[in-house]
Parts: sequence; C-alpha cells; structure tokens
Amino acid sequence: MSMEREKDPAGEGSSRSSPNSDQPPPPSRYESQKRRDWNTFGQYLKNQRPSVSLSQCNYNHVIDFLRYLDQFGKTKVHLQGCIFFGQPEPPAPCTCPLRQAWGSLDALIGRLRAAYEENGGSPETNPFASGAIRVYLREVRECQAKARGIPYKKKKKKTNQNKGEESNSSMQFA
Repeated sequence: MSMEREKDPAGEGSSRSSPNSDQPPPPSRYESQKRRDWNTFGQYLKNQRPSVSLSQCNYNHVIDFLRYLDQFGKTKVHLQGCIFFGQPEPPAPCTCPLRQAWGSLDALIGRLRAAYEENGGSPETNPFASGAIRVYLREVRECQAKARGIPYKKKKKKTNQNKGEESNSSMQFA
C-alpha cells in the first residue's frame, strides 16, 4: 500500500480529506435543542383548539405549555400531604407526581426566548420574557425545593475588591 493521497482530476487531494467542503458545520447542541424546542412549542400552539398563531401567543400559553410538559417530567415532587414531603431522599416509593425539574424549565424558557426573537419576534412582545413567566418559574423552584426539603438560597453577589480588573474583562463568545 502506498502512503500517497489519491488525486482528483483537478490535481488536489481527494474530496474525503478536503477541509473546504460546501456543507456548513453541524449546529451546536444548544442550537439543535433550541430549534427542537421551538418546533415543539409551535406544534403545541397548532394543537390547541382553536389553534393559536404565534402573533396571538402570550404568557398564558407559555405557562400552559410548561404545565403540559410536566406529564413528561422525571423529577418526583412530593405533595404537601405525602409522608415524604420535605425529605431529600425518601426511603420508599410513593404516588406523588413526576414533574419537569425547575432547572430544565428555566433552560427551556431561555432557549425559547432566544428562538422567539431569532424568528422575527420583537423583544417587547416576547411572551417568554414576561414577568409572569419569571414568577411562575420562581414558584416552581420554591415548591420543588420545599417538597425535597432543600432550601433554595439565592447566591449572594461577591463584593470584589479588584473591581478595576473585573471591569476590563468582558466575556466573548467564539
């Protein structure tokens, strides 16, 4: 076997090893998730009776969508009357419902908020950026924390003595 590369008619390396292919790079995991979430939300709106157009969508539709997603959740959220309410690691199974985890919902809203604007929506009318959505997510977080017996404490902002150094650095994305 020869170590030489196969030559194409133009005298260049074979198309298999060409770094300049015509195909764009595959989307990132985040971009793929964002597109999938956007399509799922669009399908949810279409399936409403009567169906809802994106221009008619408001925060109530978003909250209903989040509640709809709870049926596919994997996080056990103990109800107030459950004997395991407030226990982070219950010793036995119970009949309490599975829900979407708060962190998953929060990330989903972030992706849908970005997708809304990328698909032509105005930031001023973005239903995913509504204060009602933030309130709903806060209530979900607190409810899940209580049900698991884990207090949620907001992280305190660090008071940094080196403010001059910090202000010069900016986060840039490649």
